[in-house]
Amino acid sequence: MRDGPEGEATSPSPRPTDPEAWFRQALDIARRQQAKSLGLRAAMSLSRLWQQQGKCTDAYQLLAPINDWFIEGFDTADLQDAKALLDALA
Repeated sequence: MRDGPEGEATSPSPRPTDPEAWFRQALDIARRQQAKSLGLRAAMSLSRLWQQQGKCTDAYQLLAPINDWFIEGFDTADLQDAKALLDALA
């Protein structure tokens, strides 16, 4: 591990060929920073990857609660994309 911003311990970077690990790391960072929009984007990316791998239930279970964080802004492109992805995964 190495120190990140403000002395936070960070995990080693995933291998460049492991997209799932990169998406998980992005989601973890967004959660720690309470960056909801970035968390939504990371969750959508990981959900799309899982959808391609046939893990639709896992993808839905990851994305649905993150989408539920939002109480406004449903006309934004990100939230519209998230809804469309959730509909496709259901």
